[in-house]
Amino acid sequence: MDKGAQVLVKMDNLLADWEAANDKRVIFLSCYKLMTENVLAAIQSEVFEDTLWVATLMENFAGYYFQALENFEKEPSSPPQVWQIAFHAAQNPHTHVLQNLVLGVNAHINYDLVFALSELLASEWTQLSPEERHSRYIDHCHINEIIHNTFNEVQVQVIERYQPLFGVVDKMLGPVEEWMTTLMITEWRDEVWKHATHLIDAAEPTYRAGIVQQVHQLSLARAQDILGIGSITELEEFI
Repeated sequence: MDKGAQVLVKMDNLLADWEAANDKRVIFLSCYKLMTENVLAAIQSEVFEDTLWVATLMENFAGYYFQALENFEKEPSSPPQVWQIAFHAAQNPHTHVLQNLVLGVNAHINYDLVFALSELLASEWTQLSPEERHSRYIDHCHINEIIHNTFNEVQVQVIERYQPLFGVVDKMLGPVEEWMTTLMITEWRDEVWKHATHLIDAAEPTYRAGIVQQVHQLSLARAQDILGIGSITELEEFI
């Protein structure tokens, strides 16, 4: 069994357990699994500039999620704070399905992906030509297209399943597909690329630490916005 298939099996096992336990962590992971399946299908169709690179990134990226989850199960205060917020929100009966979904997306994209991407790029960055670096960026952007094309599945199979009255919210916010596209593609993933490449170029430890702190604070601020929490004091009380 290849690593991509192993990732899906691990997701399926978690989803089965969480469905049985009525655990709302199922919301983000159901979305994440749909997107992973579509990325794997694209990998198998060899639509990327570098299929092996994308496959490696996908596997490493998933590892960050599984590690945060494992750490949380052992000690709830051990994962990155943005993941603590997402996991605790899933235990709160008052959080909306969209909050649970976007909190997970925020933690995994705005935090995890920065480090997964920079880690993989750093191993080759100095050897890549400007054209090869751009090729990596093209593949990063192609995943944006796959995410966009998955949104309709997410709305039907995840959001409307776990929030049957979502149609009312959808009319208030506009189509969720457009809203999530703006967040995840137009803004967040482009910003992730910039943070990742800045980390690679940051030879001075203090400068690098500053970028890491910026990534942490930005993902945390977005989690606060998603929850509608206005102060760090309230956030600390929440977790």
